[in-house]
Amino acid sequence: MISFTRAASLTIGLLISSLGHAEIYLHAGHLLDVETGKILSAHTIVIEGDTISAVKPGYLTGDDVKIIDLRNHWVLPGVMDMHTHLVENFSGDFYAPLFESPHRAVIGGVVNAKKTLLAGFTTVRDVGSSDYQDVAVRNAINAGDIPGPRMFVAGPALGITGGHCDENSLNHAFNQRADGVADGPWAARAQVRKNVKYQVDLIKFCATGGVFSKGTQVGQRQYTLEEMQAIVDEAHTHGRPVAAHAHGTEGIAYAIQAGVDSVEHVSFLDKKTAKLAKKHGTFLSMDIYNTEYTLSMGEANGVPQENIDKERQVGTRQRESFALAVNTGARVVFGSDAGVYPHGDNAKQFSRMVQFGMTPLQAIQAATLHSAALLRQQNRLGQIKPTYAADIIAVSANPLDDVSVLERVNFVMKAGAVYKRPK
Repeated sequence: MISFTRAASLTIGLLISSLGHAEIYLHAGHLLDVETGKILSAHTIVIEGDTISAVKPGYLTGDDVKIIDLRNHWVLPGVMDMHTHLVENFSGDFYAPLFESPHRAVIGGVVNAKKTLLAGFTTVRDVGSSDYQDVAVRNAINAGDIPGPRMFVAGPALGITGGHCDENSLNHAFNQRADGVADGPWAARAQVRKNVKYQVDLIKFCATGGVFSKGTQVGQRQYTLEEMQAIVDEAHTHGRPVAAHAHGTEGIAYAIQAGVDSVEHVSFLDKKTAKLAKKHGTFLSMDIYNTEYTLSMGEANGVPQENIDKERQVGTRQRESFALAVNTGARVVFGSDAGVYPHGDNAKQFSRMVQFGMTPLQAIQAATLHSAALLRQQNRLGQIKPTYAADIIAVSANPLDDVSVLERVNFVMKAGAVYKRPK
């Protein structure tokens, strides 16, 4: 009898093109250099194993090589999403997770990981998952058991009692409490150490209230500066970067002063705080598409009126903050908050980034160069050049003319393996 793990591996083998260990020549009709914005015509990307070994002009051929013909496509690095929640329920039903076992949630993560990869996102951060479910999905992807993007995971997000990162039930008799609740500097340090013990890649904490939590004020600061500094110090001591969920201005500013690597959402940004982010080199991850999904589908999905009202409060202001961050020259990365809306639709954010202040190239750089820098992987990810990971996607038109073409990716390669080909 074939074991489950072996059967899963065989299934994945059918999904991925069998390229073996032969050298691959990928013929790129139009190759986007994301550093310069130049489109290079008729180039060959040489791939050995999981790595790009050369990029050369012309269409090279040779003995014992496999040719991938993308001469009619625009080729660019696999894009990255710095704010996802892959371990989510299958449906849009707001209350479904209340009746879902942790095991069922992990299966959801498996399904969502495949959708995300096939959409062209070869690397993601997963910024908050209970019971270290995201660690399990990451490890399964890394082992080759399931298809999915390269994942950098946070495990349980830290938060105060009753805050956005807690479980706020209607009845205190349920005694619900999220995995990452930690009050006070030393409790926060202990939770960071626990997350590190269970092999997370980064630390996430909630600095303010949020849209989808019950009873929290979306802009209100929740941790003290001392607590935030303790979290950052402990995380950095263990070599883990820190992401802070923060909508409100004070929470954003405190998180930056505490030394976080990125601030998520950044809804109520002002000029002073934007300049502070630029001064500190703090990355800003601003999810400016999902408000459309929430306001159009929230009621049908059973989202409570309280949460829909908070989304209305945040949406327009967050887009203004995005434009301010771009104009200030802050380091903005691509972060969609996929999970709030369907996985696989991540790329819908690109056109909104352009609509609210970026050029198409800047939006693509946010999802390649800048995201790689946030991950501390700038020498390995985010570009098509020798020694970089062979993470490559292709589309049928020039994304610098119409960035929405990235919503329709035709080719996906991750680490030298092909997961999607043009029809």
